[in-house]
Amino acid sequence: MVRGPAQAATRAAASPDPAISMPANSRPGPVVTRIAPSPTGMMHIGTARTALFNWLYARHTGGKFLLRIEDTDRERSTEAAVQVIFDGLKWLGLEADETPVFQFARADRHRAAVEQMLARGAAYKDYMTPEELDAEREAARAEGRVVRSPWRDLSPNDAPDRPFVVRLKAPLDGDTIVDDQVKGQVRFQNANLDDLILLRTDGSPTYNLAVVVDDHEMGVSHVIRGDDHLNNAARQTLIYQGLGWDAPVWAHLPLIHGPDGAKLSKRHGAQAVSEFADMGYLPEAMRNYLAKLGWGHGDDEIFSDDQAVEWFDIAHVVSAPARLDWDKLNHLNNHYIREAEPARLVALVVPILESRDWKLKSTDAALIERTIPLVRDGAKTLLDLADALVFVLRTRPLELPEKGAAMLTEEVHDRLTRLRDDLATASDWDVPALEARIRAFAEREGVGIGKFGAPLRMVLGGGSPAPDLAGTLVSLGKDESLGRLDDALSLVR
Repeated sequence: MVRGPAQAATRAAASPDPAISMPANSRPGPVVTRIAPSPTGMMHIGTARTALFNWLYARHTGGKFLLRIEDTDRERSTEAAVQVIFDGLKWLGLEADETPVFQFARADRHRAAVEQMLARGAAYKDYMTPEELDAEREAARAEGRVVRSPWRDLSPNDAPDRPFVVRLKAPLDGDTIVDDQVKGQVRFQNANLDDLILLRTDGSPTYNLAVVVDDHEMGVSHVIRGDDHLNNAARQTLIYQGLGWDAPVWAHLPLIHGPDGAKLSKRHGAQAVSEFADMGYLPEAMRNYLAKLGWGHGDDEIFSDDQAVEWFDIAHVVSAPARLDWDKLNHLNNHYIREAEPARLVALVVPILESRDWKLKSTDAALIERTIPLVRDGAKTLLDLADALVFVLRTRPLELPEKGAAMLTEEVHDRLTRLRDDLATASDWDVPALEARIRAFAEREGVGIGKFGAPLRMVLGGGSPAPDLAGTLVSLGKDESLGRLDDALSLVR
């Protein structure tokens, strides 16, 4: 179960001996994956897909799936923003195997790692003033190179008494190679990798440093994340080397694009996990759909969590960007709505109806549960399902819409009166029995069901969409069905 802030009061994981190497893909040892979101707003659907792939791979290999909150941006990292992450993962059903780690609480461990790098000669203190740094940037830009501080090669004994940053002492030639499980082997020329800052002048650690130290000490063996972090993998590889630690196995996932192939944005619709929940999608449908965004198992479109765990392998993720397809998502969601237990759907749809100001009675839950199996086949979302239930919740006497009242011609009125009397004699009030009774009535009348079906549905539903005739009658029950017929027929004499 994903733990909330109250269950993670310590906000810091125990730190093992930093000399212990991380598990590697080529060595025996448990697979440990992680999701490391920043609590700075909504939980993006791309983050959810990354969390799912990490969860699936950990479950597939019998390993562990961990959660780290990268809350170093103190202005934006609020308790509410952290709770968004917990709520999103809980809704998706992606359970972390240990108490979450909070990155900000580990700043001392990050600084200690930098001291190790300084001692190893893998980092240096840079005393450039802001003016000197601006001048170096201008020179680097003019010469087509990265920024290099003169303090890289100066003796610390000459250090002035002024603020400094600590920089990585990156190699000047050769390549840094990232063997990526999705992208393949990616080479970065070291001449193009700058001496990135590890500690700022106030002693606070930077992102790349903190990620490396945290992943190492959490025992993360596989870093599975979006390919917008691919460049960071090169820089982080150099930090691992500077600390004498083994780098993890890298796997950078393609981003999710909109249906038009452009990067997913607000104009494509929902982006946040909470938005998909509010739109009436089921978590199992989202898991199934997100798993298909960049990975698949043959032609299988619909599969269970157990099947996904059995089949998933990070090496089978494609490198091309995935496209959000609303039609496919709706198809999957409809499937899972049809598969869900009616009692569960009641619990999900009642809050939707109440948000629409329906004043539900204590008996309405049973009524809704009885009706759901008869109306859910056409529901793409829970919002659609709520719409399909409105007819059964309306109270008598129903006000017929003008168009509906016009359907009650004298001929239709008389025919519905005869049908009403026939229905009153029914002893079996179920779909098969009522379908047979309606067909038999039509034969006696010498007309097709279409001659009275639409007015009957309008009368029973009060103008609200309703299922087939027998399903509508069963949903309402005998007494309510006859009562609604009586109310409508009394309008026309």
